[in-house]
Amino acid sequence: MSAPDSEAGGELKELTVEAAAAGRRLDQWLAEALAPGLSRSRVQALVRAGAVALDGQAVTEPKRKVAAGERYRIALPAAEAPAPEGEPIPLDILYEDAALIVVDKPAGLVVHPGPGNWTGTLVNALIHHCGDSLSGIGGVRRPGIVHRLDRETSGVMVVAKTDRAHRALAEAFADHGRNGDLERAYVALVWGVPPRSSGTIEAALGRSVHDRTLRAVVPEGRPDARAAVTHYRVLQRYGREGIAALVECRLETGRTHQIRVHMAHIGHPVIGDPAYGRAFRTKARRLPPPLAEMAAAFPRQALHARLLAFRHPETGDIMRFEAPVPADMAELIERFSRL
Repeated sequence: MSAPDSEAGGELKELTVEAAAAGRRLDQWLAEALAPGLSRSRVQALVRAGAVALDGQAVTEPKRKVAAGERYRIALPAAEAPAPEGEPIPLDILYEDAALIVVDKPAGLVVHPGPGNWTGTLVNALIHHCGDSLSGIGGVRRPGIVHRLDRETSGVMVVAKTDRAHRALAEAFADHGRNGDLERAYVALVWGVPPRSSGTIEAALGRSVHDRTLRAVVPEGRPDARAAVTHYRVLQRYGREGIAALVECRLETGRTHQIRVHMAHIGHPVIGDPAYGRAFRTKARRLPPPLAEMAAAFPRQALHARLLAFRHPETGDIMRFEAPVPADMAELIERFSRL
């Protein structure tokens, strides 16, 4: 058997046996040499898998005695993210049955585990609450998840508890309600007032060339361009000069950051948006105190998923859920309404 190659994302290590370690078992010596990264049982598994080589030949016997001066090459696999575990995180449950669960997600809660957020997510809370009943179609990191909200966006979400419900709901979200009964409505507090009381924003979205974690309006011919359509309606105007507005947004597509990017694209970014509304924070200086301080310091995008309606995948009934605007956003809206 030839020497091991580095696994995708892993690394190769070379270790030389010192005189003091001569005569020890290979697995014991390696476990100590590689500590604290690998346990002895993990080292034994790597040896048996052919991941350890001596003089270009794989060594597969963990009990082998090492000799002074021997130089071993070890192919270490890439570290794997831990499978999410249940955590007792409070859930605001709007509805639950054997097929699905509907929650009002608070701002600040990440939906599923990922880099920098392997714990403390909605998925961790759902696993604790639902046990093993969540649909596995989404994979170990996203059990039951058929759609998502940004971390700092609050509002209504549905999660599947059976594979059948997962497939049906995923199809409905993929279709965005064009040929079905899915309905999603958001409310956003934005800078300025759109020139028309209602309108449609049709602008393809792709990755930003300045920051690949963000999205931007891009030419439709670009390889990563994805069609995106947002319908908006002005609910309230604030201030004589139209300093801000409360708008309702309904999605015809569901792209990442869609509402935030589209509203910024037409010159009316969501208040508090750290990514797409940063340049508009100076508008807060035109507000009277203490509203000026509150608007400038608002810690998140003032965006809330108010309404979600869909056909129940088991019963066929139309389910409709609404969640009130959370307290922080409600207070900001109330202060703007005094203008």
